Amino acid sequence: MGLTARIRTRDGWAVSHAVVTMTDATGAQVLRAEADTDGAVRDTAALAPGAYTVIVTAVGYAPAAAGAIVTAAGHAEVGPVTLARRGGTELPPPGAWTIDPAHSSVGVVARHLGISSVHGRFTDFAGRIEIAPDDVTKSRVEASIPAASIDTGNAARDTHLRSPDFLDVERYPRITYRSTGLTPAGTDRWTVHGELALHGVVRPVDLDLAHLGTGADPWGGTRAAFRATAVLQREDFAMHYNQIVQAGISAIGTTLKVELDVQAVRGETLPAA
Repeated sequence: MGLTARIRTRDGWAVSHAVVTMTDATGAQVLRAEADTDGAVRDTAALAPGAYTVIVTAVGYAPAAAGAIVTAAGHAEVGPVTLARRGGTELPPPGAWTIDPAHSSVGVVARHLGISSVHGRFTDFAGRIEIAPDDVTKSRVEASIPAASIDTGNAARDTHLRSPDFLDVERYPRITYRSTGLTPAGTDRWTVHGELALHGVVRPVDLDLAHLGTGADPWGGTRAAFRATAVLQREDFAMHYNQIVQAGISAIGTTLKVELDVQAVRGETLPAA
């Protein structure tokens, strides 16, 4: 009996402080419950069968409403409710933003043996975002990554990845990305058009970008959060090494998924902490 629901952000995170209110056809409130640490609502209060309205609110998010039908057994399953962050339809305030590597990550995922994935990350990187004051589509992103900072949690594999078979860090020590344009792709999503220089090859690469929100930090600054993904083909960047373990299956996948979780601090420098 009662109501069950799951509250999530657009990128799949639980909203643990969400409040769910349920009203009947007359607008009278019949239930109020808070989500747990997993963003789940499980309220066992008895409910009369019929149609209801569920309103979900949370600090920092735009409210969302959904219809719910209580069955003869007195139960209503609302399912996942997605909350959009307030201000998500806009990019952060104009000006310079510096990527904070201590609170950001640059990850890569490759298929292994056709049945699993190997996850890696670059432990050293820097970048800058410039939000244009008049036309946000003219905003710019620049980032630089020392190629030797690749880390997959296996020393032998990392040494191989730094070799001429893959990144060839002696000849091509840096990976760089420079944006060439920005187009809206949804209420809080953007496509960043740019050029990636990797392994001595420059190719156009688009990033699927989500602006997750902007707010104050404990050090007196202002931070903006982003999540971005891209898919690369190794052959596009002249990295052809592979081993065939059986017919049609390679040891290492030719496709790389890039996953970026970025915090940027407003201004040209980072806080001490």
